[in-house]
Amino acid sequence: MHLVVDVGNTETALGLYRPGATSVSGQWRYSTTVPRTEDELFLLYRALLREGAVELESLGRIVVGSVVPSHTDTLARAFRRLGPIPVIHVDSARGLPIRLDVEEPLTVGADRIVNTLAAAQLFGRDTVVVDLGTATTYDCITGDGVFLGGVIAPGLKAGQLWLKGHTAKLPGVDFAPPDRIIGRRTEACLRSGIFHGAVAAVDGIVDRIRDEWERPDALVVSTGGWAPLLSPHSRTIQEVHPHLTLLGLELAGRWLTGDPGAGTGLNGSGE
Repeated sequence: MHLVVDVGNTETALGLYRPGATSVSGQWRYSTTVPRTEDELFLLYRALLREGAVELESLGRIVVGSVVPSHTDTLARAFRRLGPIPVIHVDSARGLPIRLDVEEPLTVGADRIVNTLAAAQLFGRDTVVVDLGTATTYDCITGDGVFLGGVIAPGLKAGQLWLKGHTAKLPGVDFAPPDRIIGRRTEACLRSGIFHGAVAAVDGIVDRIRDEWERPDALVVSTGGWAPLLSPHSRTIQEVHPHLTLLGLELAGRWLTGDPGAGTGLNGSGE
């Protein structure tokens, strides 16, 4: 069994993969924003693995992709206490079968790197990956695994948090699709504006990306925690893969450890 860990700014997502599998066997999330000590993280991971019926002795490796260095350092110390388990940290310096065709490749986040790897392996065509997390990122990925750059925009809840912090009388509302566009009470108006404003932003940016890239038929795939909620309301998102980043970490682990079939395209005759 392999454990993959996607450390995001708001939440950390964990996934378990059986060797050779492309679907996650178990998954959890915990808040990254809550400060935790090495002891707390050690106990948390040990408990989660036990919940997943995973013996530490059977854990073949841990693959980590992180955009939060302070959490990564504490996590590394906690992992050492789990036992002699190989831990792989994915970053732009690792020799993955992708290319970062951007001006500052060393600054590309681990999440965007593994999204590129997973998209190239899964789809084998020009793809825009829309990652709906704390920030919303748009990754332009060619069919042969070249990351061309993209867009980083405020996350879906940014408007909600701004209104809550800068208005005296407007109430807080959940990020959820309203029953109709035109609200007839303040809460309904807010929910409509926040949710459909986010959907329109995604569709508008995707349209502009396709135009500038001159790839009107580029596949648009969403991932991230908000993907299942928002994607059905988007006219540009064609596929939803909530675990794309986790799968990318698993594929990176296979490649970097020389697992059999690590370089086989998932969209072809391989796995």
